[in-house]
Amino acid sequence: MADSTQMFRAGETHGHAQAKTEECIQSAKDTASTACDKTENAAQSTRDSAQQQDSGFLQQTGEKIADMAQGAVDSVKNTLGIADNSNNNNSNNRS
Repeated sequence: MADSTQMFRAGETHGHAQAKTEECIQSAKDTASTACDKTENAAQSTRDSAQQQDSGFLQQTGEKIADMAQGAVDSVKNTLGIADNSNNNNSNNRS
């Protein structure tokens, strides 16, 4: 009978070890999945931040170019004597 009891206990121990192994594997899978999700979220956050910074930079650059172009237009108008200042002079003369 000792043999059958030892075999039973050996089988029971093997079953517990197998269950523990499967539990550890599942825990490792869960940890890896969580790490993967966190990495994906961090990457998306980085992409969003970079996109916002790029948009701000492009908007500032566009505004600077528009201001420079308006300055050039005003300079040409002043040189040709067709600047908007003539409207201000006319309204001052009427007063």
